[in-house]
Amino acid sequence: MSLHRRHLLGLAAAAVPVTIAGRVWAAPQASTRVLVVFLRGAYDAANVVIPTGSDFYYQARPTLHIAKPDPANPDAALPLDAEWSLHPALKDTIYPLWKAGQAAFVPFAGAGDDLSRSHFETQDTIELGQAVQGSRNYGSGFMSRLSATLAGAQPIAFTDQLPLTFRGGKPIPNVAVGAVGKPGVDEHLATLIQQMYQGQALGPAVAEGFQVRDEVYRTVSAEMVAANRGAVSPKGFELSARRVARLMKAEYNLGFIDIGGWDTHVNEGAAQGYLAGRLGELGRGLAGFADEIGPEAWKDTVVVVVSEFGRTFRENGDKGTDHGHGSVYWVLGGGIKGGRIVGEQVPVVEASLNQNRDYAVLTDYRALIGGLFTRVYGLNAGQLGQVFPGAQPKDLQLV
Repeated sequence: MSLHRRHLLGLAAAAVPVTIAGRVWAAPQASTRVLVVFLRGAYDAANVVIPTGSDFYYQARPTLHIAKPDPANPDAALPLDAEWSLHPALKDTIYPLWKAGQAAFVPFAGAGDDLSRSHFETQDTIELGQAVQGSRNYGSGFMSRLSATLAGAQPIAFTDQLPLTFRGGKPIPNVAVGAVGKPGVDEHLATLIQQMYQGQALGPAVAEGFQVRDEVYRTVSAEMVAANRGAVSPKGFELSARRVARLMKAEYNLGFIDIGGWDTHVNEGAAQGYLAGRLGELGRGLAGFADEIGPEAWKDTVVVVVSEFGRTFRENGDKGTDHGHGSVYWVLGGGIKGGRIVGEQVPVVEASLNQNRDYAVLTDYRALIGGLFTRVYGLNAGQLGQVFPGAQPKDLQLV
């Protein structure tokens, strides 16, 4: 734990002047809590906010697709509008927020100018908030610059190490909230279970099940651990989210947390399976955060869920998906104008794919988050230019 809490709590709540490009502006108040949730590893957005209105989706994913909405089928997608649906693992957590107008989704979102499909390069791109072209300052992250722009900002990173996005400027506290998860049944217990079924009809199936589990974990874990960069697991987030909410309600108004486990190259699963399990944990964590922070504070809280990029629209030969480009970002909060799919869209057909493999980026992350910050904090053009240099905000009227 690395907390510099006391001197941060001493920041003046009154607006103070800030000099930008030779002009003096009144610093806007950090009156709204903002939490940025970074899904490291690139989550498969197309199987979370699902284009169930697209026949091409079902052609491209013969084993990974989620069934069209059907109230009689518990594994069917949950309808959002005529074209889009939500993964059933989020039925009891994010879906109620959507119905209450407290969740919105932005498809075709991401880092438009970063086509590297590299976890590390694109994570850096988003955390820096600087254009890919030209020189970049790795000592200046966009959330650090936002903190410096606001009066009364109380920032915190719920991470093991200070993330790139909070580098630069004044010291920022960081506190780890959990560890990357491993298989729920350890090797010793797995052996005992296999011995119990040895010689019985289910014996071979039990042994094969543990073997497949171990092979998948070994295959995925090396790259996934690297892509996670020490981020908390979805299960760790689920268990820690209420603690995060209590801290943000009592002391902090600008937070960042990263959650790993989303690099699903192999055996991703569909309505059930690996991805569904992680989504369930993420959903329970976010719903727990909203519940713990309480109805009044939730009205003044905005949660933005991002990921470095999406994944290939077509499933691969290992029943997984590979590195892609465009993703779907989430915006949650008690005061947002949710219950909507927002941002520019194109039909989900083969011809609209980026490089014939993945979603295009039609809403750049800097335009989206910059537009949100403009609305939430009342930033003027000069102040927004400090946070996202050269970016043009896109007002999606989410607040």
